[in-house]
Amino acid sequence: MAVGIDRMNFYSPQYALDLVALAQARGDEPDKYTIGIGQSVQAVVPNYEDVVTMGVNAAEGLLTAADRAAIDMVIFATESGIDNSKSGAVYAQRLLGLSANCRTIEMKQACYAGTYGLMQAKDYVTLHPDKKVLVIAADIARYGLATAGEVTQGAGAVAMIVAADPALAVIADDSVYRSEDVADFWRPIDSDTAIVDGHLSTDVYKRFFAEIWQSYKGQSGHALNDFAGFAFHLPYTKMGKKALDQILPEASADQQVRLQEQLVAAQAYSRLVGNLYTGSVYLSLLSLLKEGRQTAGDRLGIFSFGSGAEAELYSLTLVPGYEQALADIDIRTDLAQRRLVTVAEYETYFQSQLFDSSQNQRTQAPLDQPGCYFLGWQAGQRLYQNNQ
Repeated sequence: MAVGIDRMNFYSPQYALDLVALAQARGDEPDKYTIGIGQSVQAVVPNYEDVVTMGVNAAEGLLTAADRAAIDMVIFATESGIDNSKSGAVYAQRLLGLSANCRTIEMKQACYAGTYGLMQAKDYVTLHPDKKVLVIAADIARYGLATAGEVTQGAGAVAMIVAADPALAVIADDSVYRSEDVADFWRPIDSDTAIVDGHLSTDVYKRFFAEIWQSYKGQSGHALNDFAGFAFHLPYTKMGKKALDQILPEASADQQVRLQEQLVAAQAYSRLVGNLYTGSVYLSLLSLLKEGRQTAGDRLGIFSFGSGAEAELYSLTLVPGYEQALADIDIRTDLAQRRLVTVAEYETYFQSQLFDSSQNQRTQAPLDQPGCYFLGWQAGQRLYQNNQ
């Protein structure tokens, strides 16, 4: 029985920042941002958006009545959790109108947890083929104003329905994974911004990919020429190129050209959004599927990485008619319709996040517009509204 991704969707806030403007405001050369790390625009998060609202907004466009009846598990992957005890999944379950007879769990391991959630969903559906699992990978990459990591911020959510006989792609049983305790990135429990050693993180990413690729070839029997393209975890788009360049000489000349073209396709949306942490590799997959050149039966490689560090490499096979599973998704148009904010507005939004649960506060949520919004704090509780 085939199990895999039935449908998927992406959501990011309606505000964005042009990184040329940010570079000029910080006294940097714009090429350092747009060419050096390969980013052009990053998402900006107002104080009425968080991982729950973004995850719900991503999932809302996917769910049919049949899905709502069949989903009995929600897996929420994030490193931007809104509570140390209560999962984002249980909020999402209520806001999406899913059955109370539903497991709801949150998972964390830096940027990797979305892949672990997807694999757990696959295993569950394999044992319960009449059921479906909703996997949400939602995050806010937040490093602080005028910091070295500021240019790699971003935000958004990818929602995926995992089912038997999927309409999009079958997940292969060929995963290879690796974990090491590495101090390249972390966020202390008392901090709302991350701490990162960028050079070390890049080195670990490249090393993990190179080592896992060698293990993958030995275990799966596949070679680089067997792949129509790769989706990478992209904290910034140049990272995917750094990884692929290590193994590219293994491919034929024509295949090298194709894989490089496919990489550009897989980078397209991340260049316009920024880092999604847990959702990054799946935004890269969506970008590859919508912007690249592949056909039913093609094998795609997925490299998921989370600092700290953990990584996994596996493959998907596209099913006949997979294009129809994405027919209603127009991410490029959605991104083009965002409002570009000034650097001053971006800084105001950044500083307006409401993290103090001890005070009753209201956000600037637009209550008369469609979507799910964080309304603020009341008696220490987070309040949400879904206008779908």
